[in-house]
Amino acid sequence: MIREQEKEAISGGFMLGLLLPLTVVIVLGFITAVSKENPGGAVLSVLLGVAILILWVGLFTVQPGQARVLQLFGGYRGTVKRPGLRWANPFFSKKAISLRVRNFETTKLKVNDHNSNPIEIGAVVVWQVTDTAEALFEVDNFEDYVRVQSESALRGLANQYPYDAHTPGQMSLSVNTQDVAEKLKVEIQDRLTKAGVKVLEARISHLAYAPEIAGVMLRRQQASAVIAARQMIVEGAVGMVEMALALLSQKAIVHLDEERKATMVSNLLVVLCSEQSTQPVVNAGSIY
Repeated sequence: MIREQEKEAISGGFMLGLLLPLTVVIVLGFITAVSKENPGGAVLSVLLGVAILILWVGLFTVQPGQARVLQLFGGYRGTVKRPGLRWANPFFSKKAISLRVRNFETTKLKVNDHNSNPIEIGAVVVWQVTDTAEALFEVDNFEDYVRVQSESALRGLANQYPYDAHTPGQMSLSVNTQDVAEKLKVEIQDRLTKAGVKVLEARISHLAYAPEIAGVMLRRQQASAVIAARQMIVEGAVGMVEMALALLSQKAIVHLDEERKATMVSNLLVVLCSEQSTQPVVNAGSIY
């Protein structure tokens, strides 16, 4: 594998200060040779001018958050990262590559979750090039490679977890978002290490059931919510009935036999658990 080798290029300001006077001197020498009809001097000035022109080609700039990868006849010669005006061998090719933080959103993938339910899922991936040599030489197009491998990792992650957890302690895509995001980051990083890319963040940006089952799953979620609410109401009502009977017995307000206790419990549960307001009936006579 080709590893990045940081290279210190010559200061462009120094070379600029050197090439400008030399260029002026050569131009003046050519004009003088022509005016004095000196063919040898004119030819020498032209040759020197060509050499200086080639040296001018060695100047290049490095923007902040950018690097220049140097190559000579197909061979890797190093990477210049220090920003500013620089100079290197004019025969080097100087390919610019961004070191800035980048992000993209994957397409909305239609996959099956752990329970084989079709879902739609998408993610946002934040990444950065950390090794310019690997990014350029180990993969064909590192930007396309990042996108394809991220979608592949997202598809594999969706197959590992269900959309909703139906058993206690089970991780799900919809509930354990932070844990799933960390797992997704690790999955993507494992695929992108050879491309010289570091994944800074990965999180799910879109999660939904596929349209063909969305209605059924919505009714299932609503039913689960109703059952959970009913369970909580019943538990609360039983506690209130128990407390009422205990207080009546403790303060000796009224003495009820088992049959009347059962009737009272039934009435209280109807009042407390009913979805609609109950209508009271006043008994003005004896309870017997």
